[in-house]
Amino acid sequence: MRIADHATWDRGFPVKYLLVQEDEDGVEQLWGRCAGVEGFFVDPVPPPREVLTLRGCRPDGLLSEVLVEPDVSLRCLGDVCVEVWDDEQPVQWWTLVDAVVVAHQPHSTDPERYDIVLGAGVRNEESFFDLPATPHFELFAGTTVAAASAGRCSAVDGLFKPRADPAPVPMELIGCEATEPLLVGTQRPRRWTGGWADLLVLDRHGAVMASRTVGLDITEARPSVLGDGLEDITLTDGGTDRPALAARPIWAEWYQGSPTEPNLWAPYDSQGRAAWLDLATRAWRVPAPRPDRSGGEHHLDGRFVTDVPGLHCALAEALLGPGRYFGREWNAFKDCLGGGFGVAPPLTLTWHDSEIARRALADVVEDPEDGLSYFEDIVRLLERCGVTVVLR
Repeated sequence: MRIADHATWDRGFPVKYLLVQEDEDGVEQLWGRCAGVEGFFVDPVPPPREVLTLRGCRPDGLLSEVLVEPDVSLRCLGDVCVEVWDDEQPVQWWTLVDAVVVAHQPHSTDPERYDIVLGAGVRNEESFFDLPATPHFELFAGTTVAAASAGRCSAVDGLFKPRADPAPVPMELIGCEATEPLLVGTQRPRRWTGGWADLLVLDRHGAVMASRTVGLDITEARPSVLGDGLEDITLTDGGTDRPALAARPIWAEWYQGSPTEPNLWAPYDSQGRAAWLDLATRAWRVPAPRPDRSGGEHHLDGRFVTDVPGLHCALAEALLGPGRYFGREWNAFKDCLGGGFGVAPPLTLTWHDSEIARRALADVVEDPEDGLSYFEDIVRLLERCGVTVVLR
C-alpha cells in the first residue's frame, strides 16, 4: 500500500489519519481514512491503590534517603520498578505506580534490613511468567528513562495475585471514509469483531509521523458531523499506547513536518522531551537511511541538556540533525553507535557547555555498581566506541 495514494481526497479538509491492517500475507490493506480522531490523547487511568510490603529490604538511593527522614510516613517515591530475578537475570518487571511509604520497621531476622509498607498502584510490564524457585527483587526509582537503584529485597507481599484488566477507553473516528472491510463492521457493529489495526497519523504533507494500534470492535457508527457521506465511528477500545494530554503541543509541532531547526525540544519539561523522543523513535516509514558516514566533527549544543531525555535529543541533533533518532536511553544509544543509523564512529564530538549536563545528571546513575553519573557513563561509552569527545 502506498501512503501517497490515500493521503489526499477531494474535500474541504485534509486526511489526517489512515486505518490499515495487514492481511494473511503481511500486505497492508486500507480500512479507512479520517479527517479527525477524538480521544487520541488520553492520560492513562491509574491502577487501583493497593498495600504491599517489601520484606527484608536493603534500601538504596531515594528509598534510603526517605527512610532516614524523621517523618517518613506518606513520603512519595514516584514510580518504583520491581525487577524479579532468577539466579542470573531479570524475568519479570512490575511498576508500583505513585508509591508512598506508609510505614517501616526492622526485619524480624535481620535488624539491618527493613520491612517497608507501601501504598501504590500495580502494573505488570511484561507477560506473567512463573515465579523463580529462589527469586530476589531489585528496586529502581526515578524517571522512566533513567531509574536509579532503590535497593533490593527478599520478597514483595501482595505483588503476585490476579488483577482485573482496566476497562478499555473508546476512541472516535471523525469524518471516516470506510473501505469494504470496515463498512461491514459499521453496518453490524455489535455483531462484528475486527481484531486490531494500525492508526497512521499523517502530518500536513501527508507523510506518516507516527502510528498507534487500535481495536476494531465498533460500538456505534453514524452519519458524520462533517457530512459528505462520511461516518463517525466509535471504536470500543482505542488502545493503550496513546500519547498523554500533555504531549498534544509536541504532536501539533510535528504535524507541521519533521523538525528542521535545532533545539525545538528545549522549551519542554522532561515529560515533553520524552514525548519528542517518542515521535523521533516512531518516525517510521521514512526512506532507508544512507550508508553510515564516519569521520568529521560534530557539535553538541549543551545549553539545554538538563535531563536524560534532553541529552538524547541533543545527541541525535549533533550526530544526525533535528528530528532524527539516535537512541532514547543508554542501551538504545549504544545500539545506535554500533551502526545502521546514518553515522558511526570513528568521529569527533565537541560538547559545548558540557558542565550543564555534568551538574544536572550528577545524581542519575545508570549502573550502581560502577557509580558513574549518566553524563560520565555516556562520555565513557562514546570513547569506548571510538568517538573522540571534546568537552568545552
